This record gives sequence, structure tokens and C-alpha cells, in this order.
Amino acid sequence: MPYTIFVTARTLSPEGMFLLENEGCNVVFLKGNADSAEVEEILGSENIDAVISRTTTLSARAIASCSTLKVVSKHGVGVSNIDVQACTDRGIPVFVTPGANAQSVAEMTLGLMLATARNIPYMDSEIRAGRWSRLQNGLELKGRTVGLVGYGQVGRLVASFCNALGMQVLVYDPYANAGQMQKDVRLLTDLDTMLRRSDILSLHIPLTAETHALIGAKQLALLPDGAILINTARGEVIDEPALIEALVSRKLAAVGLDTMAEEPLAASSALRSMNNVVLTPHVGGSTSAALSAMAVAAVNNILAYLKNGTLPLDKVINISGLHQ
Repeated sequence: MPYTIFVTARTLSPEGMFLLENEGCNVVFLKGNADSAEVEEILGSENIDAVISRTTTLSARAIASCSTLKVVSKHGVGVSNIDVQACTDRGIPVFVTPGANAQSVAEMTLGLMLATARNIPYMDSEIRAGRWSRLQNGLELKGRTVGLVGYGQVGRLVASFCNALGMQVLVYDPYANAGQMQKDVRLLTDLDTMLRRSDILSLHIPLTAETHALIGAKQLALLPDGAILINTARGEVIDEPALIEALVSRKLAAVGLDTMAEEPLAASSALRSMNNVVLTPHVGGSTSAALSAMAVAAVNNILAYLKNGTLPLDKVINISGLHQ
């Protein structure tokens, strides 16, 4: 039976498209503004069987407007753009693709860590402006302590990278246990204790009610003076005004952000004008390899469900709600 699949983006990797075409699926893409309004318009006018959700909002109204919708799969793992409760209320499973982009996100984390520690973007901009600003205040990472908030697949890879650089690695993750820690990685059960010891703080947690603004003024004040903060998770896990204040006061030496509370980052944001802030536009998982892996995993999720009703426990985030 041919299915109609809606991808909330303008493209999907060739590897994912091959799987859909091999099943004879009709694939619908965004073509206009690629915003939530277009998503709602398509779901309200097409007989969509499944959605592969990228970054555009998938609202409760959009979900309610499509009586044929049976399954949603995130192209990644962060589902803050999907109204999961609205799906659950309709009995629609929401899948994720855990691990598909972990290597790429971990490498972006390391890149931001090195860029902030050595002021690489600033010196590049100085040379391009005709100045030879040879800063000599870079931070050597060997021997420094990195604190990781979250020890999922990305966090574990980052821990390995940091160990290879000769860093001390601490982890705070209330869902982890000491037996899961790699060699030379220490699990702490108290976030405040880890913050006090972290020269570099790196965030690897999903956005939930518990993690929203987890890192605020109180937590930033606990970090050593001149600490570096890296966020490749979700922008909302940081209290952004408190972050800006910590940068202005030089409590933080530098920050590397691949995600922000508001995306795209507002033109008025103070983060844009700070030379101790390195910004990238939420592309940690956007390498060719990661995009291919996420597309293939998302397609396999929806086809397995549509064809066989398959609900793997490690990929369905709302399975308990579906079974109530």
C-alpha cells in the first residue's frame, strides 16, 4: 500500500528518499515559507499518513487537522517543536532517532570548546579586518576539568574526546549510575558540586520541564571565574539573560552556543555583539553523515509502524501515554 509521507522541510537525504521511493510512497515537502503555518495548511488539506518532523513547529492544531495521520518521527531526538501531548491524545506514536547524529554533535561540541578556549573566531575576524592581534591568553585544555550535564550518547562521546586531550571529566546525570561511566570519568550526584569544579561546562540534555532554565544565575555563579560554557543541547536549558550578565561581568570567559532560546537569534540579542561568544545556527547534527543517518532512521521508524505496528521502546517517547 502506498503511503503519503510529509517531511516538514524542503529536502530529505537521498538515502532516506531511496527507502521511501522503494516503498512507492508519495512524499510531500514544504515549498513556501517553510513555517508552522505551511505545516498546518498541508496537514489540513492532504491525506497524510506520517510526518517526518525536522525543526518547524508541529502544533496541536496541525495534528488535529489531519484525520489520517498515524505516526510522527522526529528527524533527530529533540521534540520541543512537536506537540507530543496532542499526538498522544490522538493515539499517534512519536518516534525519535537516538544516536543517529551523536558523533556529529559531539564533534561540534569539541569544535566550540577549542574555538572558545583559543579565541579562534575573534583572531580570524581581526586578521580579516587588517589587524594582527596575536592574543596570548588562550586556555590549554589539558589538565582542565570539564563538567558534562547529561551522559547520553553525545555526552559519552564528548567524555572520550576530553579524556584524549588529557582533561578531567566529571558528569552530572540523575539517570546514570557509576557502572555506566567510562574509564577516567567520574559521576557526581550533586550538580552544584560539579559546577564548582568545572573549568568548562558542556550541556547534553533534552529540553523538559525539569531542564528548562536549569542553568541560571545561581548555577553560573558557582562556576570558577573565567569558566567556559558550551551548549549543543537546547537553548532553553539556559537562562539566557543570566548568561548574558555572566558574560558582561566576565564571570564567564567565553561561551560557545549551537542552540539559543530563540532561533533564529534576534538581531537585537546582546550575544551577537560579544567577541567572547562563538555562535553557530543549530547545526551540530547537520553533517552529511548525520543527516543521512537521521533520515534513514526516521523513515525506518514510520515504515515499520505503518506496515507492522512496530513500537520499539527505545524510540517511542510517548509509549506510556498510548497504553493508558
